[in-house]
Amino acid sequence: MYSEGQVARRDGVAANARLTAGAAAILLVLLAIEGATIPFIGSLAGPHVFIGMLLLGPVALKLASTGYRFGRYYLRSAAYRLKGPPPLLMRLLAPGVVLATVALFATGVALAIEGPGGGSLEFWHKASFIVWFGLMALHVLGHLLELPRLATADWRRAGGPEARLSGAGLRFSALGASLVAGAALALATLSLIGPWT
Repeated sequence: MYSEGQVARRDGVAANARLTAGAAAILLVLLAIEGATIPFIGSLAGPHVFIGMLLLGPVALKLASTGYRFGRYYLRSAAYRLKGPPPLLMRLLAPGVVLATVALFATGVALAIEGPGGGSLEFWHKASFIVWFGLMALHVLGHLLELPRLATADWRRAGGPEARLSGAGLRFSALGASLVAGAALALATLSLIGPWT
């Protein structure tokens, strides 16, 4: 039988997994929309920039939730040590995924600010996208089977104790806040879209 503190710690691990999966699900939808603009970037540069800015909120949440798990595990939190590390391939990919994600979005924001004809910035944005896409494809495949179960767990009413986990409202709020922050940033930078259209 678990003590109250052990249950809270175990539930914290599960809550973090659900938050991370929820952010991942949002990102998959938004990234698919963003990806659909790439073949038509000449005529859809405006939406590409807007969605790119919108993505920054959920990307930040996903990096924060996975970074939290990383920190708790390597700082020897008992609950996270009991859960165990991600599979070896995922651990090996993680630094590359994070660096490529930061490079992709940093060069994208810099390019949006600089405007068309970004020269080397445009090259680095495209290069970071190629690296990011390869790493991200492996990352998504590595989590594909568990994602639907974790991302929808807080929405399910049936399913026993696993479906009932405190803090669902806070997780929904964090996901919503990441979208609102991204939308606010996208709206605040609408003036950057003009030169691209």
